[in-house]
Amino acid sequence: MTMKIALINENSQAAKNEIIFNALKTVVEPMGHTVFNYGMYAADDKAQLTYVMNGVLAAILLNSKAADFVVTGCGTGMGAMLACNAMPGVQCGLVIDPTDAFLFGQINDGNAISMPYAKGFGWAAELNLQDCYRKLFEGERGLGYPKERAAIMAKNRGILSQVKAVSCKDMLTVLKEIDQDLLKAAIAGDKFQEYFFANCQDDAIAAYLKTVLA
Repeated sequence: MTMKIALINENSQAAKNEIIFNALKTVVEPMGHTVFNYGMYAADDKAQLTYVMNGVLAAILLNSKAADFVVTGCGTGMGAMLACNAMPGVQCGLVIDPTDAFLFGQINDGNAISMPYAKGFGWAAELNLQDCYRKLFEGERGLGYPKERAAIMAKNRGILSQVKAVSCKDMLTVLKEIDQDLLKAAIAGDKFQEYFFANCQDDAIAAYLKTVLA
């Protein structure tokens, strides 16, 4: 299945957006996937995203089906992961190396990853990024590891999704109740409107965000 993959970077690591974007495209575009770069694109962008906003934006894209998968991160990857997992409909894993990527894809089969773009980001970092994306996106995800535990892993994923559905409000309610200045800042990126409204499949979310942007 081909996917729409969204890349989201926050302000502390925005200068590395091009490196991350190119590594992601290099791996996934030959697989048939499409990458949408939601920024930030540079440290001095007018629209400044924090790791908290990464979580809000990731949830908007995933719940509206404007994206099928989100690649995000911050200095350590921890903050963006926590922000993503605070939102409904987002199951985000922390990926530091290719083994993390493989196990997250096979065991947890979530819809977002957060990566560290400062901690441990040194010589040949782009090669580690490519190896992580390859392990995550090549082949079929959710097959389990080890394979003999695949059924129980799939069952637990379903249980976790049910628990999250109960513990979180629906996305439209979140958008209406969240701090509106925070929401406006999260969707202020240069390419947001172009990419989002062309791919969004939830009319109610789209309609509300149009009122926020107006």
